[in-house]
Amino acid sequence: MQDSEFIKKYYNLISPIPSFLNKYLELNIMKRLKNIGYFCGMDYASKDIYNFPHYISRYDHSISVSLITWKYTHDKKQTIAALFHDISTPCFAHVIDYMNGDYMEQESTEKEAVAMLKNNQQLIELLKEDNIDIKDIIDFKKYPIVDNDRPKLCADRLDGVFLTSLIWVQNTELNDIKMIIKDIDVFENEKGIPELGFKNMEVAKIVYDINNVINSYCQSNEDNYMMNLLGNITKYAIDKKVIAYEELYTLTEKELIKIFEEYAKKDEKFQKLFKEFKTKKKSDIPNIKYPTIKQRKINPLVKNKRLI
Repeated sequence: MQDSEFIKKYYNLISPIPSFLNKYLELNIMKRLKNIGYFCGMDYASKDIYNFPHYISRYDHSISVSLITWKYTHDKKQTIAALFHDISTPCFAHVIDYMNGDYMEQESTEKEAVAMLKNNQQLIELLKEDNIDIKDIIDFKKYPIVDNDRPKLCADRLDGVFLTSLIWVQNTELNDIKMIIKDIDVFENEKGIPELGFKNMEVAKIVYDINNVINSYCQSNEDNYMMNLLGNITKYAIDKKVIAYEELYTLTEKELIKIFEEYAKKDEKFQKLFKEFKTKKKSDIPNIKYPTIKQRKINPLVKNKRLI
């Protein structure tokens, strides 16, 4: 399912993969992310609502976030921390946050990350080869280039803008991303902390406008309906003991969808929900008021000042 040619072209716009990173890419905890889509299970949803031209996994996203971090820091610790920032993502990603009632922060599954990394002896041995302590990479949020509070820009957020605009919103092309990347640098923000920003106002405004469109998609009635729907489907399957919650971390999304397809033959209510997920027309989605959904707004630096 991996769209290797597209993702290679995308990586090449950012940076060659540094050689020290390759061994980490072969860890089973990393390779698990190849089977978790970046768009929260919507690769399997109604094509009338989602029509992605390429499949992007959390593995792909993790690599590109690490490459952005490497490009602007050349720091091994930050780059490896960036690589593992999504390590605890379950199948269907933020759908599970919706299922858990975490609409605003969408971080309910992140608490597993520290244990997953600390308990991986193979990872600890690889880190020793690079003279890095596990403590230096388990908290990616301490590196503002990797992760930063909104509306600031960071590698994770920047990659999200790029991938979402290329694949979901489809309001950019690879040449646009190439132009944007050339304009990015590290600047000191108003608190004296390093932060990714832009050299030129014009490029910052382009990215700001692209992101506003992305935010409108994420706030849209149809996206929230479909995210909630897959959350309800998954919860129903867990409640009926068709799957266990833990299997969101051990099975692939493809395997889960296959299980859902088989169970739909036996349970009429589940069949109705699953069929709706697969065939729903955008025009048929009801207008429902949802809890406050996470806003994905940005206000990037242009050199040392905020755009807005």
